[in-house]
Amino acid sequence: MKELRDNQRCYVCGTENTEGLGVHFEIDHDARSISARFTPREVHQGFEGIVHGGVLSALLDEAMAKLSVALGIPAVTAEMTVKFKAPTAPGEELLIIGRLLEETRRLVRAEARVERGPVLVAEATGKLIRI
Repeated sequence: MKELRDNQRCYVCGTENTEGLGVHFEIDHDARSISARFTPREVHQGFEGIVHGGVLSALLDEAMAKLSVALGIPAVTAEMTVKFKAPTAPGEELLIIGRLLEETRRLVRAEARVERGPVLVAEATGKLIRI
């Protein structure tokens, strides 16, 4: 597999991707966690007035993988399970939070969630494979 290189064109966080979401994540190295705020727009909806689950899944995936790489563990998502808990609408600010749970020689286990105020919108667990 190729080396992981960031060309800033990531769909979720790339600063050079004009078609992307433009999410800016903050890394807490001591807590081994990541967070960001994102307000979806009308173009991010699936059904009328509901943010598409694929957009929420992309946010969750990015939180887990970006954190791993930021902590010096180059890894990509091998498996992710998403649970959608509540709908959210375009224009509602979301908080994305992720953390690493466990590392082995080959795998990293992580979790992430998307919240709208006190409401849990979606949560995910993931297995990332080291490269």
